[in-house]
Amino acid sequence: MKKIVVEKNKSGNRIDKFLKEEVFLNMETTRGEIIRNIKAEQILVNGKKIKPSYLLKENDEIEINILKKLTRITPNKNVIFEIIHEDESLIVLNKPAGLQVHPSTKGEPDTLVEGLLYRFPEIKKVGDAPKVRPGIVHRLDRDTSGIMLVAKNQKTFLELKDKFKNHEIEKVYWAIVYGHFSQKKGLIEKPLAKSTDYKKQIIAGEKTKTKVRSALTEYEVLKKIGKFSLLKVSLKTGRTHQIRIHLSSIGHPIVGDEKYKLKSIERNTAIQKQLLHAKHLAFSLFGKKHSYTAQLPEDFNRFLTKEQ
Repeated sequence: MKKIVVEKNKSGNRIDKFLKEEVFLNMETTRGEIIRNIKAEQILVNGKKIKPSYLLKENDEIEINILKKLTRITPNKNVIFEIIHEDESLIVLNKPAGLQVHPSTKGEPDTLVEGLLYRFPEIKKVGDAPKVRPGIVHRLDRDTSGIMLVAKNQKTFLELKDKFKNHEIEKVYWAIVYGHFSQKKGLIEKPLAKSTDYKKQIIAGEKTKTKVRSALTEYEVLKKIGKFSLLKVSLKTGRTHQIRIHLSSIGHPIVGDEKYKLKSIERNTAIQKQLLHAKHLAFSLFGKKHSYTAQLPEDFNRFLTKEQ
């Protein structure tokens, strides 16, 4: 158990925001996890249950009964991933589906950052939270394969971080989805928000209570493959699960995506991981243009071949 007494200059803050920014800043604990712990009465204020929106007062005593501290990650030679490019500033890699980028408070073993530390020990002090995600500028979902950038020094990390924030990096994905399209190209512009239990994203509506963020996804149908379609998807914003929830919202969920599946569609039980692949990234870095492509994984290629 941990107890924290709120100082005067921190009064007026929401407790969930305070805990995320002040207590767990350098840990891979999400605000959603904090909110769930508050609702489960594992975080109390002055010995009482409170809401995540509770505004802290000076001398409030916060009692934290869970939220385990993340142990420091260690190099792991057994984590396998493909290096597409490496120079003095940058690592470009192809992450396999099923590999988590970094551990959370659940303590998942064999993550990408552990493999990176083994092969590139120089990144151990790079980033906002190097003890848990050294060099990591952006992420892919565990079951999404494809291209990722990793910074080898702090200067590169900060430059890439700004470029992702300002949407200055071209990001292209390939996805296999259920169904066919009447138009070859389309644009999905639907704002996203967290569900009230913070476990998934939802299309925001007028009564949405969580923070609403704009989201814009472009897609192009490359070809029909049996009852499915192969799409080229370009992100104009970078929201969590954006491609997955956007495509599901128009009736074309990604094959293998269990979180955003539609009950009305018969599932393909032969596919264990979602068929979403980060295929291409293009950007400028310190005056030099970069463009990289990640090869499709075997299960993706097998599906394309089988369904012809």
